[in-house]
Amino acid sequence: MPVHEYDPPERFVAGTVGQPGQRTFFLQARAGARLTSVALEKTQVSALAERVGELLDEIVRRSGGAAPVPAMPPAGTEDTAPLDLPIEEEFRVGTMSLAWDGERDVVVIECFEVSEEEVDPEQPEPAPHQNLLRVSLDGAAARAFAARALALVAAGRPPCPFCAGPLDPAGHVCPRANGYRR
Repeated sequence: MPVHEYDPPERFVAGTVGQPGQRTFFLQARAGARLTSVALEKTQVSALAERVGELLDEIVRRSGGAAPVPAMPPAGTEDTAPLDLPIEEEFRVGTMSLAWDGERDVVVIECFEVSEEEVDPEQPEPAPHQNLLRVSLDGAAARAFAARALALVAAGRPPCPFCAGPLDPAGHVCPRANGYRR
């Protein structure tokens, strides 16, 4: 199985290519000259960022504040730069896993390639030919990643005030308006 491992990365961010409504979402890890970009859905970026934040909050709660995890991203850790070029999709993400390695005090994020094969519920491990992106982040880097990813998701098309569906520049057919364009 091809494994793209970054322990730790110099940079790990979520980013997009394209205009709102037609954006392609990526996770990108870089260490030196090595760069890995994987494509995923907006909902996956949102879920990952939310779960990273929840995991870090739980680590702080359980440790009574003793864990090396900041409550907020530390000043100077925000990364607002665009994705690194060239953006070449290594694979499309199917499933992801998230864990806290208490021995090393890092968050471990694993992104597995989407598989076209039928998934066997008795075999939770990925197929041997699947690609894997594994990234280990300290608490501060994980907080900064989650903050950027949540801001990225929120920067999309504004929601319709009636149905909460995304508004296109030309409006949209709102189901709460009986099919009339808003």
